[in-house]
Amino acid sequence: MTDLTDLTQLVAGDHGLSVVSTLRPDGTIRSSVVNAGVLDHPVTGRPVVAFVVRGDARKLSDLRARPYAGVVLRVGWRWASADGPVELAGPGDPLPGVDAEGLRLLLRAVFSAAGGTHDDWATYDRVMAEEGRTVVLLTPERLAGNP
Repeated sequence: MTDLTDLTQLVAGDHGLSVVSTLRPDGTIRSSVVNAGVLDHPVTGRPVVAFVVRGDARKLSDLRARPYAGVVLRVGWRWASADGPVELAGPGDPLPGVDAEGLRLLLRAVFSAAGGTHDDWATYDRVMAEEGRTVVLLTPERLAGNP
């Protein structure tokens, strides 16, 4: 796999349901489930894998201290993975070039890229802000899979 096409194609198979792995402070792996999608980086325009985490999530603490992650999407026996450095964009993690309005729209864009739809964006925006949601943007260094 040379680009994110295989990951993108798997998103629709199960709403972008993915396993994300980060490194704990002791160097062991922490894995959890998120919804992820592929979109263009809001500043550079380059394709990235993106997902959203709660402001109080342990994986967010992991990523702040060690900004590197792996993501695997799978549908049946088809799968694709990406790992690489991450950038954070959220209330506690300002990303240069993304202001408050840009973050609100980026949260929506990640949700949509992961296959989500919403009937009440105002409520979505409010909940994301209340939970301190942060966008994780993974720039792929390694790609693998069996798409």
